[in-house]
Amino acid sequence: MSELEELIKQIEELRLRMFKIKEGKSYSDPEVVAASQVLDDALDKYQVVLMKMKKKKSVKD
Repeated sequence: MSELEELIKQIEELRLRMFKIKEGKSYSDPEVVAASQVLDDALDKYQVVLMKMKKKKSVKD
């Protein structure tokens, strides 16, 4: 599995986890905020990987 595919899987798992944690809580609940921050970190990594892939592709072209 590629790094990108692994990140996509991780992001989906973190999204589901955050939604489960959010049930019955406010968005400012510390547990919800912590889960959101973990998801944000994974999304940031995903964006970096996409940018690297795009850069490599443009160098090849």
